[in-house]
Amino acid sequence: MGYTSNLFKKNGYILIFTVLTVLIYFVLYITRIADDNRLTSWQWVFNNANVIEIFPILLAGFIPAYLLSKVSFSGRYSIIFLFFISYVIAALFWKEPEVIVDASRYFTQAKYLEVYGIEKFIREWGRDINVWTDMPLLPFLYGLIFRFFGEVRAYIQIFITFLFAMTVVLTYLIGKDLWDEEIGFSAGLLLLGMPYLLTQVPLMLVDVPTMFFLTLSVFTYIRALKHGGMWLCYSSVAVFLAFFSKYSAWLMLSVLPVIFFVYLKIPLSSKKGISGNERRTMSHRSALVVLAAALLIGVIFWLKYDIFLGQIKLLLDYQQPGLKRWSESFVSTFLFQIHPFITAAALYSIYAAFLKRDLKYLIIIWLLFLAAVLQIKRIRYIIMAFPMLALMASYGLQEIKDRRIIRFISLYAIIFSTSIAFFAYLPFLNSTSPANIKNAGAFLNSLDATDVEAFTVRTGNSDVNPAVSVPILDLFTAKKIRYYYDTGSSRLFSEIEKSPLRFTWEYKNYRYYNGDNKFFAEAGAVVIISDGLGQAIPIDIKQKIKKYRNSASFDVSEGIFRYTPVVKIYY
Repeated sequence: MGYTSNLFKKNGYILIFTVLTVLIYFVLYITRIADDNRLTSWQWVFNNANVIEIFPILLAGFIPAYLLSKVSFSGRYSIIFLFFISYVIAALFWKEPEVIVDASRYFTQAKYLEVYGIEKFIREWGRDINVWTDMPLLPFLYGLIFRFFGEVRAYIQIFITFLFAMTVVLTYLIGKDLWDEEIGFSAGLLLLGMPYLLTQVPLMLVDVPTMFFLTLSVFTYIRALKHGGMWLCYSSVAVFLAFFSKYSAWLMLSVLPVIFFVYLKIPLSSKKGISGNERRTMSHRSALVVLAAALLIGVIFWLKYDIFLGQIKLLLDYQQPGLKRWSESFVSTFLFQIHPFITAAALYSIYAAFLKRDLKYLIIIWLLFLAAVLQIKRIRYIIMAFPMLALMASYGLQEIKDRRIIRFISLYAIIFSTSIAFFAYLPFLNSTSPANIKNAGAFLNSLDATDVEAFTVRTGNSDVNPAVSVPILDLFTAKKIRYYYDTGSSRLFSEIEKSPLRFTWEYKNYRYYNGDNKFFAEAGAVVIISDGLGQAIPIDIKQKIKKYRNSASFDVSEGIFRYTPVVKIYY
């Protein structure tokens, strides 16, 4: 009788959570005007049709979450399961277009390495290669993939998805090292409960890889302090890689001194208290990691110090003031773009950790604390803190004594977020104007032509320089592109000085596009990329396209984004 009563009670909690999830779904939909996300706002991604279509999927999701919650994973099986499920879910989004124009910069830098080689990339990074505020690591890795495997977007996506899946695994390992396997496993699952994050994995950007390298730095530094040995080397390299992934990672690496402080207070081999020998050992280990990482970083910084100093000045004069104009609300980020129950559990975890006087909790709250205090409200700049948020939420959920209920909540959060991202976010993104370039690239691949000639046309008040669309088109097509860029078509600096898309007007056309001549010999097809519909085609380009009999237009426009490329192909 007692067993039956306990089972009924347990299933009752699961049912209550299911009902609450569905109710929250409709509450978020009704209040979607509060979501000011710049890419996947619920105001844009939902309509009367898909909000009803997703409802039965959420209800049906109860079944796999319930069944899987009965399965207990441990050790390497936890790692295998987390890696597999995260990789499969992220791969569902590979057909997403490059919806953020920054991809143009990273592709251009990677192609430079592919075409001219590693040595020239290193020598010309920041000189012949226009680097804006980009760090060199990720374009370098993308360039290696292009050079040794081929200039195919799928290879980049395979790589980034691998890093994402490994971030999920590292989140599990950090939770296991700090507390126990259950906290780590739930945290790994909860990292998949963030629909916005899932849409970022397929993109040729640096945010998701930076999240991986920062999480790797945290994990290896903890291991280095606790175990020493080769972990000292691994930790130094991880810090070096995170440092050169993205400038905002510098701030986030401040979590390492917090880890050191915490472990100076926690005994490694004695339950009574930490000994002086343990403190000295950890101090020596930390010093070795810092010195080795500083040496590696210092060599690169010394070689390119003028470039880095110029970038830092640009960040302070342009990027930092701009964050106030380009921000998104915390309501949007933590209620709409992240499962609300993750946020609620994370907030509760603060109270739970305070009651326990748990010093180790400082490690996982530090990055979110920085985001709150410094008011970092652009979601792309705090993606790298999401593993710590997942750990906070998992910590809070541990107040529920039944582990099966915790697993169900974590699994159902995945189903909720994946359903939102796949059935609402992805169709929306595939219907936006950046999809015109993706679809045009696929169409060019179907033509019997070895090369294409590209032209760009803009209006006088264009927010985005359409020239940056050419590298993105190059990413989506296997054809050789020839493009002449008229540098005299740029806008006045005073007009774009504070624009978040200012970098597009600093576009540089490299020789691999043979851009020294305005017109080339007849190509198999001609591509005209314009900024919006109804752009007048210059007379000289009209003369060029008279020789072609057929045409195809890609002119979907959602009327929301500043980046609105329209592509017309003559063949």
